[in-house]
Amino acid sequence: MNLKTTYMGLKLRTPLVVSASPLSESIDNLKRMEDAGASAVVLYSLFEEQIRYERYEHHRTTSQGTESYPEALSYLPEPHELFVGPEAYLTHLTQAKQAVSIPVIASLNGTTLSGWTSFAKQIQQAGADALELNLYSIPTDMRLSGAELEHQYVEIVRSARDNVSIPLAVKVSPFFTNFANMAKRFAESGANGLVLFNRFYQPDIELESLEVTPCVYYSTPMAMRLPMRWIAILYDRVGCSLAATSGVHRGTDALKLLMAGADVTMLCSVLLRHGIDHLRVIEEEMVNWMREHEYESVEQLKGSLSHKNCPDPSAFERAQYMRAVGGHKVG
Repeated sequence: MNLKTTYMGLKLRTPLVVSASPLSESIDNLKRMEDAGASAVVLYSLFEEQIRYERYEHHRTTSQGTESYPEALSYLPEPHELFVGPEAYLTHLTQAKQAVSIPVIASLNGTTLSGWTSFAKQIQQAGADALELNLYSIPTDMRLSGAELEHQYVEIVRSARDNVSIPLAVKVSPFFTNFANMAKRFAESGANGLVLFNRFYQPDIELESLEVTPCVYYSTPMAMRLPMRWIAILYDRVGCSLAATSGVHRGTDALKLLMAGADVTMLCSVLLRHGIDHLRVIEEEMVNWMREHEYESVEQLKGSLSHKNCPDPSAFERAQYMRAVGGHKVG
């Protein structure tokens, strides 16, 4: 069975890629991912806050005691949390490249234009096979229009493209007025791949301590429906690779996304829940289904049920909603 696929020009053994998660913080885990069949791995994200923290610590260490007024020493508050700094990230990236033969994709999350671009070159120099820009932000400025925000995102991609020559993926949320237009603009600005979709972690309120706390839930197979729809709509229309992430728990999930038009399917929650070796189970499920249904390769089935090739393209649009509602009878 030929499971080979191409993602942003990277030749991969299978479409199964491990997405960014704490699992990639260990070199041993990266080796286990390769042994279990992962065709590539995305490292955990480096956040701009971590870069700023390291710079602040350097400035504080070198300038401490030079102020004329004692009260100036406490002008900048002490951070409440220690982050793994960018130098440690680069070292980990270099060690990962030495430890495994599969592609290693770095992940960068910034909040300002300079935050995205200033570190991208160093990631490339450290040996990353590709870079994933993780556009994870919650706009709260009421004066910021949707058009302005979209322009900022496009400029981030364009600026990053100007600073690196390695393949560039953009991991985005679906929350745009016209996502098809944004996908097109990202590709035109230099994105080699789109990762659909970023899953925002919603906060919770702890009633006893009266604190807002982070809340992380594993995805379920239902989560794959959203990226599946948009990958099907975008297939063969945007001129870049398409990666599906969130909700891939079974071999059949991966197959559905490939039929919609995905080049790769990314896994995280299922590996956190069942362990890295579960990659073997998913690949075996894919192979068994393809053999039973007489498919010889991933390329043969890729995009076969996309919006472009589906016998009923309206199934991915509004008409399907009317059918679903109309077909639901209440007793």
